[in-house]
Amino acid sequence: MGNLFAKKSLNDMTAEANEKGAGTLERVLGPVQLTMLGIGAVIGAGIFVLSGLGAKTAGPALMLSFVLSGLGCAFAGLCYAEFAAMIPLAGSAYTYAYATLGELIAWIIGWDLTLEYAMGASTVSSGWSNNFVEVLNIFHLKFPLWLAYDHWTGLRQATDTVARKMVLAAHPGMVPGTGAFSDAMDALKAAHPAALTTQAHALLNAPHLFGMEIGINVPAFLIALVITVILVIGIQESAKFNGAIVTTKIAIVLFVLGFGSHYVTKGNWGTDWHTFAPFGVGGIGLAAGLVFFSYIGFDAVSTTAQEAKNPQRDLPIGIIVSLTICTLLYIGVAAVLTGMVPWREVNIEAPISRAFLDHNLAWASNIITIGALAGLTSVMLVMLLGQSRVLYAMAHDGLLPRKFFGDIHPRFRTPWKGTILAGALAAVVGSITPIDDIGKMVNIGTLLAFVIVCIAIIVLRKTDPDRARPFKTPFVPLVPILGIFFNGYMMYKLGVWNWVRLVVWLIIGLVVYFTYSRKHSKLQQSLEAEGK
Repeated sequence: MGNLFAKKSLNDMTAEANEKGAGTLERVLGPVQLTMLGIGAVIGAGIFVLSGLGAKTAGPALMLSFVLSGLGCAFAGLCYAEFAAMIPLAGSAYTYAYATLGELIAWIIGWDLTLEYAMGASTVSSGWSNNFVEVLNIFHLKFPLWLAYDHWTGLRQATDTVARKMVLAAHPGMVPGTGAFSDAMDALKAAHPAALTTQAHALLNAPHLFGMEIGINVPAFLIALVITVILVIGIQESAKFNGAIVTTKIAIVLFVLGFGSHYVTKGNWGTDWHTFAPFGVGGIGLAAGLVFFSYIGFDAVSTTAQEAKNPQRDLPIGIIVSLTICTLLYIGVAAVLTGMVPWREVNIEAPISRAFLDHNLAWASNIITIGALAGLTSVMLVMLLGQSRVLYAMAHDGLLPRKFFGDIHPRFRTPWKGTILAGALAAVVGSITPIDDIGKMVNIGTLLAFVIVCIAIIVLRKTDPDRARPFKTPFVPLVPILGIFFNGYMMYKLGVWNWVRLVVWLIIGLVVYFTYSRKHSKLQQSLEAEGK
């Protein structure tokens, strides 16, 4: 049983990091590209999609939710930076756990990272589709609801459309987007649920399969496949594509902050604590757990360690700088969003663009929608990039089939088979699952990864204090303990059903480990050969 917690030698990891040749990943990324990858992964779903869900949960105090999430990520990010500089291998938290906590914990975190990256890409592809439909609306092109959303989201969209029309018919002078209009819609839904549902099904007009309505998010499916092709072609091409998109979306975010601030009504932020935080500290914590997805991605920078030119210097820069920039932008956008629109009226699917639309700024809304579309594209790219690198690292250690996940394309120098599998999985899940359900699963899995990395820093400082550390996490053990506390608190606030989903996912992973991975582990085989 002791072998389950056998650790991989840091010296062996260092030797692997220095390997060169056709069968290895290509070192082409510098500090600017790594920072852009971090920003590319972080800015997207949080600002353009999940900020709406967060506003409904915390009210104007969403600003504090982003601060809470940002603090949790900052403490974890400092721990990631130390590991990334010390162990410049693909695999991120999986690799760090293998060196400090043993193989079984490493497997759990590697399996957990699959939940973060592949399912994270699925969530973003769903958000991308929402914005794609908005772009089509700009050009007066209608996409059938049952082909634009999964079934549950499509039905909700149809219900809202029917309710909106009925309210306008009953109250012609009422202005959409106001509190009175929102209250009238809620009252209508409560008074006539059966009639609304019947009309919504008629508007959805979805075909049936085995007697059940179906809905397939075709745009989400297709964009995931396009991103997969780009990633297979090469890391340098992927980084250039990401850099161009990141520049565009930063400009859009600055536009939101600068132009949107002119339409902020300070009264929308509330007049006291109870109106600023209508659901109290608990609401702030719950929203922090929900919008935590906004920060997922900075850790993906560490998965490119074997593709960085100077990982000891550049990886900490990429992680810390990207996280700092994104946190400041998130807090600003949360303030503008909840200042432009009363929190009860914030749209869930496309909150920022709809906020400008509510102020009759259709042209600004169109710019933001197009920017959101571009922004979410880069998030998917980095998520799927991180996923394929984690699978590659696990395959390199024998925990997954090396001939498949560890196979490097002879021309493109990318782990192409694992990339294709991850992309196909993201495409299928994103096309049939509601965005909020996937997002919550991804959040709790990522928070667990952060907690384990923070624990690993404390362990390694005790077990190998003299190891060279190009970057050192400050104030150990205080910083990692704070990381454990903040991220653990957000895990707690995500609720029992998300814990159930996480436990089920981890049980499936343990079955895979004991039936395949342990038998094929290179480390276990070497220990058996030595008689240990």
